[in-house]
Amino acid sequence: VQLQASGGGLVQAGGSLRLSCVASERTFSGYSVAWFRQAPGKDREFVAGIFRGTTATYADSVKGRFTISRDNAKSAEYLQMNSLKPEDTAVYSCAADSRIIWSSRTSSSAYDYWGQGTLVTVSS
Repeated sequence: VQLQASGGGLVQAGGSLRLSCVASERTFSGYSVAWFRQAPGKDREFVAGIFRGTTATYADSVKGRFTISRDNAKSAEYLQMNSLKPEDTAVYSCAADSRIIWSSRTSSSAYDYWGQGTLVTVSS
């Protein structure tokens, strides 16, 4: 499965961005999908995910501001980011896997398929 991410850029604090990730897999509906991010000098962290197509999970730091969604007909996942803060600045990567179990859904090591990162920069 190949994933292609897009949508990053430079935005002022309080602004919005929408990230997109398109998969090459036509049976994408059976995959759990997620977004992770990595800020300079920090470890990669979970941002949001949809477990087995139904249940969305968010990191506490983005709850109420970010929304993850998917369009199985387009084999795509999205991350709508509102009320962006400078601390949201990072390289965002999409991930997918068909074998995710509930307990590992927020762990980057559980995902085998990754898109290239897209840089999100939030200025103050």
